[in-house]
Amino acid sequence: MNKFRFTIKLLTIAIFMFAFASIAQAQASRTWVSGVGDDANPCSRTAPCKTWAGAISKTAACGEIDALDPGGFGAVTITKSITLDGTGTFASILASLVNGIVINAAATDVVTIRGISINGFCNGINGINVLQAKTVNVEDCVIFRFNTGNGITVNDPNGLTLNVRNSVIRDNTLDGINVTSAVATPVRVTLDHVSLIGNGNGIHARAGSTVVAMHSVFSGNTTNGVFADNTTGGSFAVIRVQRSEISNNGTGVRAGAAAGVASSVVELSQNLINFNSGNGVIIGGGGSVETFSNNDIQGNGTNGCPGCTPSGPGQ
Repeated sequence: MNKFRFTIKLLTIAIFMFAFASIAQAQASRTWVSGVGDDANPCSRTAPCKTWAGAISKTAACGEIDALDPGGFGAVTITKSITLDGTGTFASILASLVNGIVINAAATDVVTIRGISINGFCNGINGINVLQAKTVNVEDCVIFRFNTGNGITVNDPNGLTLNVRNSVIRDNTLDGINVTSAVATPVRVTLDHVSLIGNGNGIHARAGSTVVAMHSVFSGNTTNGVFADNTTGGSFAVIRVQRSEISNNGTGVRAGAAAGVASSVVELSQNLINFNSGNGVIIGGGGSVETFSNNDIQGNGTNGCPGCTPSGPGQ
């Protein structure tokens, strides 16, 4: 009898270990999606899946999902370290009435979105909605036509890093990028060769956020091209813009607003700030603008940098 029980116990353990191993083996380090794929497939190179969402459960943490050919691969929620890569083909997400990509991963996870067109279909919510991660990289992407949210929204409870490179975020009703954090640890954003065009605000840095923008374009935004807007006492919003173009917006650069509390700071160096219909630069409640006095500010409804503080070399 004891032998029988011992045999059953060993058999149970073996079945459990086999099942666990099967699950682990089912998650590949690299999976594939295709416009003619099927989510019932294993998402291999020769049997690809149809959607990002179908492939993500079959992809191991820190793995990669690649697009084989042109296709609309659907909205997706990301809960682990992963890369979605559409480089070399037309990989897209059509996000009607939903978020294109939701990132709700662990505070230690790194997520990369590369080479994807994210279309809000004029009724989508956010192109990318970042709830939590350690680092989010957005590279070589186009995010457009979201009308109830923003191109990229970040509202992380722990503070994270968002890196956006070689991307266009345009024609969104609210903000191209809207960033805030509810904790002392800031959300840190780096924009490198990014175009924020035709949105409500281009970059909108709110409480608990620090943004650095280089070689970027903020143009045709209805309200502000660059907007530091802290409305939370004891917190801060900082934007540093260098070697960029800020043009044809309602207001080029705004630090602080009527509801501003304190520490809404914009730092400017070697920028073109021109042909904005209102002020090139304006300071509102709780705001300050620091300038190296080497910006080209002309052709705006109101030129100059009234109330700005010269700082650093070149003043």
